Amino acid sequence: MKRQTVDSTKLNADAELPYQLRLKDFEIAMQDVYDFFHDVNTLLLARGLHRLDDMLRPAAMSGMVSDMLTASMAKHARSLVENRHFNGHPDLIVQGLYANNAVKSGEEGIEIKSTRKPGGAVDTHGAREQWMCVFVYQTDHETEPAVERTPMYFREVYLAHVTVDDFRRNPRGELGTRTATLDRRGIQKLRANWIYLLNG
Repeated sequence: MKRQTVDSTKLNADAELPYQLRLKDFEIAMQDVYDFFHDVNTLLLARGLHRLDDMLRPAAMSGMVSDMLTASMAKHARSLVENRHFNGHPDLIVQGLYANNAVKSGEEGIEIKSTRKPGGAVDTHGAREQWMCVFVYQTDHETEPAVERTPMYFREVYLAHVTVDDFRRNPRGELGTRTATLDRRGIQKLRANWIYLLNG
């Protein structure tokens, strides 16, 4: 089974990186995800089971990928750590700034999102000023036989400082949770500071 690798030539040397982040931090985080999926899927296929990519629902897949990226970046970044507050915001916070490196709603750090939607438009639980990083990944569910499917891979990564005014509020149904998504201007701001463009 093929192991995906990050194409370091597709990283943007001119990107604005806050909190002493380095392009290498993003590259290593993506490669960590690739290595995990390769190892797990190799084991699953050897036992005649479905790939993890095919078993997980899209929302579960995005949540797991986001958590893995957060953990990896926290391990390699120089000044950022994982937010220890359960479901706290943002996902990565500045080391030592908040008590016990835990905050329910902090201002300094980076929120990590992942999605299959090209361009980086992703729903959030609310509009707020923040550094937001969006990883866009691709999965193959069409190729047959399934053992020949392309492993999941990242095609785009964006990072930008956005404000409340960069969001549009989404309508909420009776049972739905209110969400917010970057509006046209917000998306332009996000895409302007791209980190990784595989086809760019």
